[in-house]
Formats: sequence, C-alpha cells, structure tokens
Amino acid sequence: MARKNLTFHLAERPKGNIVPGKTFNLVETDAPTADDLKDGQLLVENIYLSLDPAMRTWLYDIRSYTPPVAIGEKMRGGAIARVLASKSSKAKEGEFVFARSGWTEVAVVGEAEFDTIDLPKGTQLTHAIGAAGMTGLTAYFGLTEIGKPKAGETVVVSGAAGATGSVVGQIAKINGARVVGLAGSDEKCKVLTEELGFDVALNYKAPTFAEDFVKATPDYIDVYWDNVGGDILEKALARAAPHSRFVICGGISGYNSLDQENHGIRNIFQVITQRIRMEGFIVFDYRDRYPEGKKQLGQWIAEGKLKAKETIVKGGLKVADAAMSSLFDGGNTGKLLVEVKPIDQEEVSRYVTKYLAR
Repeated sequence: MARKNLTFHLAERPKGNIVPGKTFNLVETDAPTADDLKDGQLLVENIYLSLDPAMRTWLYDIRSYTPPVAIGEKMRGGAIARVLASKSSKAKEGEFVFARSGWTEVAVVGEAEFDTIDLPKGTQLTHAIGAAGMTGLTAYFGLTEIGKPKAGETVVVSGAAGATGSVVGQIAKINGARVVGLAGSDEKCKVLTEELGFDVALNYKAPTFAEDFVKATPDYIDVYWDNVGGDILEKALARAAPHSRFVICGGISGYNSLDQENHGIRNIFQVITQRIRMEGFIVFDYRDRYPEGKKQLGQWIAEGKLKAKETIVKGGLKVADAAMSSLFDGGNTGKLLVEVKPIDQEEVSRYVTKYLAR
C-alpha cells in the first residue's frame, strides 16, 4: 500500500489570527517515492518543522522580502528532515538535512532546497534549525553587523524569551554588554536571568513596566533589538542614548494586522534628536557568510557560552496550524518546533556522534 502524505495548503488569507481548520486545508495524498526523483534531488521525511513569526507575514498579498504564499499553495517552511532516498552527491540515504520542504510529511527537494548539517561536538540536531541555524544566524548577523555592542554598553532586547531574542541577549553578554530583556511573563523573565545570563528581565505586561523600564536603563539604551514594534518600540526610543543603534528585526505585535491601518511611531523624532541609527535587515542578505556564523554559533553552544531554548510541540504535522498561535500568545519559550514524526533520540545521538561531532 502506498504511503500517505499530509500537506497544509493555504486556503484563505486570514484576517487577524490564523484559524486552525480554516486558514489552511490539510490534504492527504499518496507520498512521493524514490521513483519520482530526478538527478540532484532528495526524497525526505520531515522530523522537526520550524515555526517562526515571519511566516504570518507570508500570508499577506503585500510587497515584502519574499513573495506571498499563493492560495492553494503548500505552506512554506524549513525542517530537519531524514533522507529516504538520494540522487544528489551532497547527501545520502539515512542522513539528516535542513530542508525547505514546507508543511508536509514527505517531500522531494532539489539541491537549492536543502543544506547539509555540520555541527560541532556538544550540540544537538535541533540546534541546526534553531540556535545554530537560521534563528541563530539572524541574531548573530543583526547584532554583530548592525547593533555592534561594546563592552559596558546597555543592550535591550524585546521578545527576549523568543527564538531570536534569547540568542541575541546571550551574544550581547558574550560581547561584554549589560543586557535587559523584555518578555511577557514573570516565568519567562526568570528563565532569562537565571538560565540565560541576562542582567535584568522585565515583564512588559506588568502594571509597573513603564517605571521599571526607566529604572533598568539609567544610562539609557545603546543598542535596542526590536522583535515586537508598537508601544514597546516607542518606549525604547524615549530611552535611547545619543548615537544608539536600533536593530529592527521584527514587529510581531502587528503581524496579525498588516492588512489594516497601522499608526506610525509617535516619537520617531527621537531618531533625529538622539542621532539614532535605525536599520531593518533580513538574514538572507548575509547568505554568503552563513558558514562563518554557523561555525561561531556552534562553537559557543559547544563551549556552554550559548544556551538553546526550545519548545517542541508533539502531535504530528496536523497540529502545525494550531501551534502557530503560540508565537502570538506567548505560549513558547525559545525556538518553536513541531515534531512531525517521533524519532528515537538514541538514534539521533548515534548519528550526531558518528557524522556531525567530528
């Protein structure tokens, strides 16, 4: 009997939050097989699917850094995948790769749609999709190339308990900065200070947040990493030091309303008065330097200088659309992954020891 394959296709452009069972159609078909492969292609099965806030912006029909997902198109996304069959010299059957295979269980990917995984001893397979993968690379290049924190400076990170923010704060600490993290719960703030080494963590939902923020930045903000936008960005602008650097990575507070009228930042004049450098960036701009970033991130993880936080949602591919809501309601800490297929962790450990930790 042919293996069946589940795939999510975009059914409609959502207004506001993604609605499980409505925004996407979950379609079952026969899975592709090794017979479908052409030269240079792999047949892969997804193991861990990456969920990221930016995916919500791909569902709008607006001008962006990547074309929108078309109605009826398979939802795009990256995954740690196992190679089932290969006609590529870059990977062989049984290996694990990072595949841009989309929200599906089994897929055929070409050589431009997968990357081999190279991690140092002391790391885990999931790090290749998180702290030592695209998430970590975003933090690494955004902070080192735009933020450029110096020892003794104050770095403030919004969305600090998320996948990118948690790595940003730790890299800033490695560079000798004083780091203030902003998160949405006392529990997450505790993780930031007690596990990840942040100097201060503030709950932006607390009634005393505005006062606490001023107290936490007595010498003002030298580097601000923005994952959130909105009111928190305005508060950060009010605390900006002269010649500070604002790294605009995301604006998750507005991702569910980009198709609606959005009001501008009311105190943008601070950019002039404090001579702020405010710059947006996309990690794809640093594609030719990914090997450099992956090597450094992997080394920091192996040395214990960088800790990778992950939230893994189990239940298979079918829970992916519901799991997306965790990114917008604060349900995840660190990198959010969906376990598409349960995997024997002893198998993974043996694989990492044999193939990756060399």
